[in-house]
Amino acid sequence: MAGRGGGPILVLKDTTKRESGRKVQLGNVEAAKTIADLVRTSLGPCSMLKMLMDPMGGVVMTNDGNAILREIQVEHPAAKAMLDISRAVDEEVGDGTTSVIILAGAMLRAAEKFLKDNMHPTVIIAAYRKALDDAITMSKEELGVSVDVDDRDQVLKIIHSCIGTKLIRAWSDCACSMAYEAVRTVRTEDRGRVEVDIKRYVRVEKVPGGSINDSYAFGGCMLNKDVVHAKMRRRIEKPRVILLDCNLEYKKGESMTNLEISNEADFTRILELEERMVQQMCEDIIRLKPDLVITEKGISDLAQHYLLKNNISALRRTRKTDNNRIARATGATIVNRPDELKESDVGTGCGLFEVRKIGDEYFSFIEQCENPKACTILLRGASKDVLKEVERNLQDALHVARNIMVQPFIVAGGGAFEMALQRGLTEKAKSVAGVQQGPYQAVADALEIIPSTLIQNCGSKPLRVLTELRAKHSQGSTSFGIDGETGKVVDMNSFGVWDALKVRMQAIKTAVETAILLLRIDDIVSGVKKTQGESQ
Repeated sequence: MAGRGGGPILVLKDTTKRESGRKVQLGNVEAAKTIADLVRTSLGPCSMLKMLMDPMGGVVMTNDGNAILREIQVEHPAAKAMLDISRAVDEEVGDGTTSVIILAGAMLRAAEKFLKDNMHPTVIIAAYRKALDDAITMSKEELGVSVDVDDRDQVLKIIHSCIGTKLIRAWSDCACSMAYEAVRTVRTEDRGRVEVDIKRYVRVEKVPGGSINDSYAFGGCMLNKDVVHAKMRRRIEKPRVILLDCNLEYKKGESMTNLEISNEADFTRILELEERMVQQMCEDIIRLKPDLVITEKGISDLAQHYLLKNNISALRRTRKTDNNRIARATGATIVNRPDELKESDVGTGCGLFEVRKIGDEYFSFIEQCENPKACTILLRGASKDVLKEVERNLQDALHVARNIMVQPFIVAGGGAFEMALQRGLTEKAKSVAGVQQGPYQAVADALEIIPSTLIQNCGSKPLRVLTELRAKHSQGSTSFGIDGETGKVVDMNSFGVWDALKVRMQAIKTAVETAILLLRIDDIVSGVKKTQGESQ
């Protein structure tokens, strides 16, 4: 910027870097395309694994889009936005993290030619929004198929479609049944509203050793704990359970506490008071005749003695989350003070408490519960790396099962849903007037990236197979998609690959909205933070 005398006027500081205009928009498109190309080979049953090494020397091997992007570090702000959408989709629906990145990259790649032709981003954005609204309407009214959530076989087929692209697919029958049983166990209904809280009430315990086929799900809880005293019972049928979140020991001072004692009798008196306090706590517990006491805090040796005398087993220092799950499984109430215990606080819903040794460690099982609204999945496997990847795959399966329970609608998988949307939007594009028609059609064409990627990843020729797929959809056969293992066009109704509507719709909505967000950016200013000298 020039002043009156012709000299430049500096508005921004020398340390500030600014980029603006078309260069920024095209740079954002390139960054998004790079991230999309990074995970593109990780889509479908024939997907490739990525090996990622962290600075500490740890190795992660996975084909999960969110897990890959979570491990890499990027500089470009648009690339960071792409990483965020993968995380957002993973938190919302738990699956489709690779698809959303590929779709977002395709949407921005489609907008690139319009930007180069000097079309204003606002026009492109308006067309993208219109296409998204039409796609949502079409999905709900024409393509979504309702499903009976109590039909085990049908729900297992949908979960199988999710697991079919993962490492765990070799043990898919075992994994699908575990995910289904876990979600059915924790499912609750309140005033007609279905709630499935996987994060809080489904626990996955990984124990190295054995085979993945040895894994199973059960209604109840599993703790990596042994009873506090060697002579306490390790197997109790139909136990009465008390849950505490307080210490069963004398109360210690919160900070440094000093006592001045003038004679020996006072010291003896202090010890007696401490013992009396512990004895009173134990008497309050014993009064309710429990078989098992579980506390989040410590249990002193004296308390262990009183509990053992009354044939009561005890576990200590459990996690808060585990205590909450035990409370939900057994019907017990977590109590803060033993003197406030009532009969209604005792949990009687547990069928069996047993301590078992797996490998070199002891695990406490609380199982065979009457109405356990909490579930544990015990995973066995060859190594920790395998178990971590199996857990990631299983989390996707759990989320798919939850999505079906919450929103019981499905669509054809294998790229059939995206091709059906592409066909519908292409027809609607003919009625879009003015310059918006081009970007509207570009959204439809960008949806073909999913079937195209599935074909490429299994080694087939995209052009020939995609032409055959287009021909099937032009004849009105909207259920035809790609067999991800052979690369051939198949009817998904008979092939049995289905996706949850919620997952597919979330992927498309997030991809288009991210493309709109990045297209709106026309200025990047970096180095705006204060320097160290100024801040002082």
